[in-house]
Amino acid sequence: MVRRVALGGLLLALVVGGGASFLPIDENPARPGRSPSASLRLNDLQVLGSHNSYKAAIDTSLMQILRQRRPETARALDYAHPPLREQLEYGLRSLELDVFHDPKGGRYATPHGLQLVEERGRPPGPPYDPNGRMETPGFKVLHVQGLDFRSNCLTFRRCLETVRTWSEAHPRHLPVIITLNAKDDSIGRPGFVEPLPFDSTAFAALDAEVRSVFGPDQLITPDDVRGTAPTLRAAVQDERWPPLSQARGQVMFVLDETGRKLDVYRTGHPSLRGRAMFADAPEESPEAAFHIVNQPVEQGSRIRRLVEAGYMVRTRADANTIEARTGETRRREAAFASGAHVVSTDYYRPDSTMGTGYQVSLPGGEPGRCNPVAAPPGCAGALLPE
Repeated sequence: MVRRVALGGLLLALVVGGGASFLPIDENPARPGRSPSASLRLNDLQVLGSHNSYKAAIDTSLMQILRQRRPETARALDYAHPPLREQLEYGLRSLELDVFHDPKGGRYATPHGLQLVEERGRPPGPPYDPNGRMETPGFKVLHVQGLDFRSNCLTFRRCLETVRTWSEAHPRHLPVIITLNAKDDSIGRPGFVEPLPFDSTAFAALDAEVRSVFGPDQLITPDDVRGTAPTLRAAVQDERWPPLSQARGQVMFVLDETGRKLDVYRTGHPSLRGRAMFADAPEESPEAAFHIVNQPVEQGSRIRRLVEAGYMVRTRADANTIEARTGETRRREAAFASGAHVVSTDYYRPDSTMGTGYQVSLPGGEPGRCNPVAAPPGCAGALLPE
């Protein structure tokens, strides 16, 4: 049983992340061609993850201003998480980080929201960045520049080092999957910092940061999965995800971007050769291996089809605090039943202020379970803890 601990997005488009109905393990359908005695692979699992895992609560005074100006945005941003280490101890095996490019340092050191609070004479929140980490060069981790800027690990390196330290102390843990959003959206209003775009230089630096913290034996990379296959896509369709016995104690990164940023990341890297991260590449592309499909009710059949074809998938059980406020569980149950390998949520612990008791958890409180779509017959849940 996993030790339990307490649960501690003005961007114009926002995102947020619900116990569920589960298929009994002995009723899980087998993927065609899988032997009951086949050793479990990485894509035979289903784990729970947190959305915007680094996010701390918006200061009370700033939240009051936001509620007056944009109440819907305020409701969507009204959630928070404890430090990454506590989430991992709790049993989460997937995290999500938002990174901003800041090669010179200091770009996000003085959030506009602090000025808004001061101008209105309202009580300030706790000191921001007393150790000066935002002044140092390197990627920063926050949700919305100038507004939703409180983070449990302000720098990307500090987030990674937290995960590495925990991982090294738990060498048999189920693989930890970390999804990354490369943030460069502009708010376009006075006072708010204009983010630097993610170009090839920024992505090279992002990969280098990952590799500077995690060694080759600690990472699952596209090269590891592709092996001698002609493309990454061909490898996953041929069931070449690593055996669970080899993947334990390792970390895997996924770039959650499409369009221009995805194109920049994969240009010059066919099948993501030499890259540190997997990416949400189109299903027909050579780079396809991991997909982000965040609407399990509307796209549940697509998720199941992708899973059956050998791809890995992340989906979300809830968003924008809606399910937590209403107690609606349809999305949560659809997420688990879809066979998505990662089900992301903001409510692995219920938020008492919501008044609904809404929560998302795997059966028995373990970090992972046999995937209800992908796992072979005879998959034993007892093999999965850690």
